[in-house]
Amino acid sequence: MAGASGQLGREFKNLSPRYGEVYSFADIEELDLTNMDALRAYLKEKPADYIVNCAAYTHVDHAEEEREKAMLLNRNIPANLREVLRDCPGTKLIHISTDYVFEGTLARPLKEEDPVSPLSFYGKSKLEGERMLHDCEDALIIRTSWLYSIFGRNFVKGIINRLDRHEDLRIVYDQVGTPTYAGDLAKAIMKIVSDLASGRSVFVPGIFHYSNEGVCSWYDLGMEIAQHLKSKSRIEAVRSREFPTPARRPAYTVLDKAKIKEVYGVEVPYWRDSLHHCLKKLL
Repeated sequence: MAGASGQLGREFKNLSPRYGEVYSFADIEELDLTNMDALRAYLKEKPADYIVNCAAYTHVDHAEEEREKAMLLNRNIPANLREVLRDCPGTKLIHISTDYVFEGTLARPLKEEDPVSPLSFYGKSKLEGERMLHDCEDALIIRTSWLYSIFGRNFVKGIINRLDRHEDLRIVYDQVGTPTYAGDLAKAIMKIVSDLASGRSVFVPGIFHYSNEGVCSWYDLGMEIAQHLKSKSRIEAVRSREFPTPARRPAYTVLDKAKIKEVYGVEVPYWRDSLHHCLKKLL
């Protein structure tokens, strides 16, 4: 598990004792994925049947300025992992990508084969990472969206903090997608690994989509949090153009999860159910 200190990696750590597989967790201090020699040495010392790559540059707006760093982490790391797979016969890679590879102009749930055209440099760097793994028979790419958890900085925790200060909020309503509770995504990936390791499933490479079920806007998500907290703060729905940001965001990125459910049999909880589960842990 690479990128162990992030939201998804920390959810993996919490869940791993429930599963029979032995997990090794590595962060940048222990394993520099941009260094091929370090990567080869690590895998020689700790051989792996599966590598789950959660390491990434994720600050969407800062990526517009820190382009070299975004490419180093989001493109070069997948390229390095593909290269090292050649030295590790049988090892499989699960790589995390993003809904921001899409332009967001199709007003229907997006399938894995739909055209990609990222609006931001962050999205472009993540798409380059996907392309580094194109046609790799040992790589599974999971695109996800609007990730949040009890760990780190994210939209859900940010809204809670502002509501706790009794602030009034203005939240965009014209960006539509589905939040993803990192705990659910971690469970889905661990089920995939467990089923593959036990022979209950067969490895199928390629791109898959995973987010929670349902559809909402950022405004809807903020309102749901406020209602759970019984907050009296005023929340106003506004257009994205009222909040100019360095990076453009797609307007619609609801992901179609039919493929991952059919191929790997994962469960996909509804976004409100998962949100309230997370809120109970946070509050």
